[in-house]
Amino acid sequence: MAAGDRKKNRWLKAALLAGAATCALMPVFSLPAYAQSPDIGTMEPKIPEGSKLVLAANELVYNRDNETVVARGAVQINYGGYHLVAREVEYDQKTGRLKARGNIELIEPTGNRLYGEEMDLSDDFANGFVNALRVETTDLTKMAATSGERVNDEEMILNHAVYTACTPCATDPTHRGVWEVKAERIVQNGRTKTIRLERARFEMFGKPIAYIPVLEVPDHTVKRKTGFLFPKFQYAQKLGFGVTTPYYIAIAPDMDATLSPTVLTNQGFLMEAEFRKRFHNGLITLRAAGIRQLNSDVFTANTSDRLEDGFRGMVASTGEFKINPRWAFGWNVMAQTDNNFSRTYEIGGLKDKTYVNQGYLSGLGRRNSFDLRAFYFDVQDADPNDEDERRQAIAQTLDHEYIVPQSVLGGELSVTTNITNIDRDLADTYTTLGGVDRFRGLEGGMTRLTSEVEWKRQFVVPGGLVLTPLLAARGDIHRLDMRSPAGYAGNYESDSSATRSMLTAGLEARYPILATTDYSTHLFEPIAQIYARPNEDLAGRLPNEDSQSFVFDATNLFERDKFSGFDRIEGGTRANIGLRYTGTFDNGVLLRSIIGQSFQLGGVNSFATPDLVNAGANSGLETDSSDYVGMAGFDLPNGISFSTSARLDKDDFSLRRSDTALRYDGVKVATEFVYTRIAGQPDYGLENSASELQSKAVFKFHDYWSVFGSLTYDIGNHVISRDGIGISYDDRDTVFSLFYERERDKYDNTANDWSIGARLMFRTLGDIRVGDSTLTGFE
Repeated sequence: MAAGDRKKNRWLKAALLAGAATCALMPVFSLPAYAQSPDIGTMEPKIPEGSKLVLAANELVYNRDNETVVARGAVQINYGGYHLVAREVEYDQKTGRLKARGNIELIEPTGNRLYGEEMDLSDDFANGFVNALRVETTDLTKMAATSGERVNDEEMILNHAVYTACTPCATDPTHRGVWEVKAERIVQNGRTKTIRLERARFEMFGKPIAYIPVLEVPDHTVKRKTGFLFPKFQYAQKLGFGVTTPYYIAIAPDMDATLSPTVLTNQGFLMEAEFRKRFHNGLITLRAAGIRQLNSDVFTANTSDRLEDGFRGMVASTGEFKINPRWAFGWNVMAQTDNNFSRTYEIGGLKDKTYVNQGYLSGLGRRNSFDLRAFYFDVQDADPNDEDERRQAIAQTLDHEYIVPQSVLGGELSVTTNITNIDRDLADTYTTLGGVDRFRGLEGGMTRLTSEVEWKRQFVVPGGLVLTPLLAARGDIHRLDMRSPAGYAGNYESDSSATRSMLTAGLEARYPILATTDYSTHLFEPIAQIYARPNEDLAGRLPNEDSQSFVFDATNLFERDKFSGFDRIEGGTRANIGLRYTGTFDNGVLLRSIIGQSFQLGGVNSFATPDLVNAGANSGLETDSSDYVGMAGFDLPNGISFSTSARLDKDDFSLRRSDTALRYDGVKVATEFVYTRIAGQPDYGLENSASELQSKAVFKFHDYWSVFGSLTYDIGNHVISRDGIGISYDDRDTVFSLFYERERDKYDNTANDWSIGARLMFRTLGDIRVGDSTLTGFE
């Protein structure tokens, strides 16, 4: 507010205070003579745009002699974005000061709330003094002081103050936070948008644990600010103890960076840097890290970690862009000086055993989808020859599906296209304990173009029977430039190209039966399918890259082609029959189940035809009558849920595979048990039966406090393969967790490992982490 306008505005505010209160209260109160307001009509006030003042009070007193206006009882003032509530407000026209008393609440335009018993403010709220002050910011940060002063509409100075963050206080005013900072003086600067705590003590649970001469943090209006972040700590046997002190740089509203120098007691100085740039439709990140390794002798001999006696480093980048609401593209790539740097030095987000480099372009419409991707699999191990990585495929894939918007012959017509290109330096083969060779990937290159057209239409005949006829035609073209698999028992296509096709005619019949009672609804749905088609062309004679993982269960019982990818095609005439049931009860209980069987009626059974990986071996579909498959489950309103799926031998009903899960989600307890059993599949690579029990649980034993743990038990080998336990506190302002985890390799004791992780986070102050701060299974 300009100095020349000060006097005019004082009179303006006085007139507005008097006039607004008088008009509002005249019908209710009979005011004494001295409270009559002056003739404001002669003042011709000129109210600046956006700065109108509104007053409400139970009583208004105007004193011409002292040039004061006093509002009493439930006083409310709105002016220029400020909202003031108090028991009494006195305005002095000569000094331009507002004095408020009793249960004061002042809401600033920023959303901050100031509470106090006495406030002395300038008429534009720019300056003032407050006794017994409390401040609440919009991000629920709280400050309290014996007194406070606002200076130049820029600084709020609090004396003998306390600073804390208290999210639970928004719903529970009696809640006391775990931590607080007591300071001789707190200065909140509106220009620099910082809060500076001077001569401060950091306290937890009411006990001082650290003295801090000066601590400066961003205020609630700042999302990003240049400065040091909380340090991070780590320990590894061959790296030693490490301390990281990240430094954050806010370059621009759309750019920032983080420098993370780390000192390692065994290996020296590791430097990491990350740059982030945001665009209107996406984000790019660039990362780099490097170290001049000081003590390579601690690493195992003849490994890439040992051989790299000098500089080691990496560069990486990610990108995510939305071209429009339907199309997106992006990438994540990494390059290293050797094959194990990021894993050895535990570079965050890049330390997985296999890092997947990829670029993609994808689109999704109402009736079509498109996905183009390129992959490179970076296997991070200490093998200096990179043999495992060279066995991985360098792959490019394109998937497109289109559904014709207009009906064709009254039905739906769809077109599916897939293009896959594969290149590999070394063959990926191994021999099972039973002496069966599996060729997971061949040396060389292969390209396959697949296109399939499918038409289907649904009819509902009298009586409720639902019939769905189906016609499909598929064709494949292969480019083959792969070395023939040595020792392969079957025939392998030796030509440089190959073609194959498949025609299918199918019919599905469903007969829904609805049964209702006073308290429940039950839907029984018998289902039968038949698919007639010729034998699979070139079965077992072509590379199998994307159809290697195959599990026959109730989820794919009614699939037309049960193979998981495009490299294999289900051939011959097959029928699938089953029963689906769903039950709903008024008390909230839900039931569901499926049971069924599949039959090879004619032609060559593709699942009985071996290929390079024996994909159909021991699957339960390799015989004319398949094994029985089923699943069942229920959900109870008290939080208990149960599901189980099983495959039973067609001859003796012995259990071939089962997956069972029991879960409970309660207010204080959440737990889950998962049991898996797989009978031996010697032709597929599993020599003996395997069974495993996984469990995890969380128990909330007090407000914000929880204990959690997990355990994985290998039943067949009578060994606990993984277990862990931890404790955590989380009230959203303070997060503390500590856990211990062990992992055992049943075949190699040298691979056994244990780890400890910890995290301590103070909202608005920082985050301290030691090791991996998440227990497996509790992401």
